[in-house]
Amino acid sequence: MQSMVKRITTIVYTCCSVIIATAQPNPNEQYQTPFFADKDRAAKVKAIAPVIQSMYSNYAKANHFPSFSFGVVVDGELIVSGSEGYSNITNQTKANTRTMYRIASMSKSVTAMAIIKLRDEGKLKLDDPVSNYIPELKNQALTKDAAPITIRELLTHSSGLPEDNPWGDRQLADTEEELIELFKKQLSFSNVNGTEYEYSNVGFATLGLIIKKVTGLSYSEYINQHFFKRLGMQAAWDYRKVPTDQLAKGYRYVNDSFKEEPLLPDGIYGAMGGLITSVESFSKYMAMHQQAWPARNDAENIIINRSSIREMHQPWRFASMNPYFNYGNGIACPAVSAYGYGLNIFRDCNNKVYVGHSGGLPGFGSNWRIMPEYGIGVVLLANVTYAPTSSINLKVLDSVIKLAGLKPIQLPVSTILNQRKNELVKLLPNFSNAKKSGIFAENFFDDYYTDSLVKQATTAFQTIGKITKIEELIPENQLRGSFIIHGEKGKLKIFFTLTPENPALIQEYRLSVVK
Repeated sequence: MQSMVKRITTIVYTCCSVIIATAQPNPNEQYQTPFFADKDRAAKVKAIAPVIQSMYSNYAKANHFPSFSFGVVVDGELIVSGSEGYSNITNQTKANTRTMYRIASMSKSVTAMAIIKLRDEGKLKLDDPVSNYIPELKNQALTKDAAPITIRELLTHSSGLPEDNPWGDRQLADTEEELIELFKKQLSFSNVNGTEYEYSNVGFATLGLIIKKVTGLSYSEYINQHFFKRLGMQAAWDYRKVPTDQLAKGYRYVNDSFKEEPLLPDGIYGAMGGLITSVESFSKYMAMHQQAWPARNDAENIIINRSSIREMHQPWRFASMNPYFNYGNGIACPAVSAYGYGLNIFRDCNNKVYVGHSGGLPGFGSNWRIMPEYGIGVVLLANVTYAPTSSINLKVLDSVIKLAGLKPIQLPVSTILNQRKNELVKLLPNFSNAKKSGIFAENFFDDYYTDSLVKQATTAFQTIGKITKIEELIPENQLRGSFIIHGEKGKLKIFFTLTPENPALIQEYRLSVVK
């Protein structure tokens, strides 16, 4: 009888435990979307449009741009744009924001997005060997002990292929058959794949071929159908399909004059740099990248998952560090550069992050960058050989943020983080009944001795005197943050972080007097 009672008690206890566990609120359902606090952001940027135009104009004159077009995109909208110069010098055709330039390697992120979309649809895997799709590349690498080259390594310029910009720029019109013939002759490698970053146009031409192998469509047909048409963009890969009055001719500045560069037709290398589009159209593509941020719970983008775009923006392969970088003001702000999927990720000394890509071909130079944490981006297209567009875009972004007083996106305080803050404040400074409070994780009192906690807190509170104000918590993420306690004679900073449990508990705590 007793054993039966024991069994029933155990069953009841187990059932109740399950009920209690399932009754816990889902912390992810309490997620609050980050937001921009300055609601007049667009108006602030529009107000400095003359300054932006002047910066680009002066830079273009100093660097001999026959013409240029630029755009500033804020929160998914093209709000400032402009053009100067001649897109066709012979015909004296003035450039405008609908003028279509060959944007060179800015094309790479579009090719990468097509690959990611195919991955999302289960039609390929990023860690598939490239030879699964192109048998001619089987057993090609620098050393015999190298693993097979993967699609991911092509996306991140870590396939071991050499930097090939001058040579690759002249291959735009090559056919698929010519690329396959190159593979058959065996490629030359500069590094072991998977170990180093080195920029490869052949790698992205190969991705274009993989798109065709998987879909049965050329990369340009696939991208036009699944991205550009759905975004309402005017774009082309073959210059012969662009209206003459909209097409920017490319030039080289030699001996104080402009020499026209011949435009190459569309070929398999177009996947690395053949796209032709305008500022007005490309801003729609930029908007899609901007709108992937922040992560949120509302309806998905029907073109490609927001999470996939954010994945493209991650630094998958370290590229370089520049300890002398500055925004044109001579003040060093060391910065690091990495490569995502078809995108460059740049982070400066103040943790400002820029995502985008440059482009350069005989006759053209271009660059676009967005700043996800600021909801702002710029694009600059020019028609002179290897036009240096990256540095001015960085300078413009830095200037716009400062002149318009833009603030980064704000992270709301999560419900559980704010709850733990309030509960912690009630225990300070003497930690009375702290062990029974239920707000600390099981590690806490093994890592922090109660008598030491009380001594530190008591001394700190005596130092600052009577409490006059407790500030709002500043979150680092959903489960970590800090806040300031003001006293008559000073202030304290309290930091704490929570566990992955549900509900989350305090696992780490630091208190310091603010000097």
